[in-house]
Amino acid sequence: MQIRPAETRDIPQILNLLHQVNMVHHAIRPDIFKPDTTKYDEAALVMLLHDAAKPVFVYEEGEVLGYAFCQVSETRDDLLLEDRKTLYIDDLCVDAAARNRHIGKTLFDYVCRYARSLGCQSLTLNVWAGNTAALAFYQHQGMHTLKTTMETRL
Repeated sequence: MQIRPAETRDIPQILNLLHQVNMVHHAIRPDIFKPDTTKYDEAALVMLLHDAAKPVFVYEEGEVLGYAFCQVSETRDDLLLEDRKTLYIDDLCVDAAARNRHIGKTLFDYVCRYARSLGCQSLTLNVWAGNTAALAFYQHQGMHTLKTTMETRL
């Protein structure tokens, strides 16, 4: 087992995991998420994997079984907000066939250590309403609600 920065050779396996995430979201909100697609295509992933401000980490055991897409965000000299450095987890996924092996926790803990090494004060992410498994997982990791996005369907 190892967690490491994603490389271009990982793209096919990352695309498979991105598809799994999309289908979870599509099942919850088919009015928002299209079926059978991914958030990024191969070309976008190639560019993303070379963006130091948006690190992508993979969990590997001979093959990629999970990933964490991250983004460093910093507020400085804002009129309202305190100076703050945050690591945002844009996406974290563990292959459906490899769940319940603590891979998600291992990735999450790795990302927390990485964020601390950068001097981040917090780690943030979004969870879609209805994704109860993800919500329970993140709460179990000690996360709590920071803000709530609301909607009215028209």
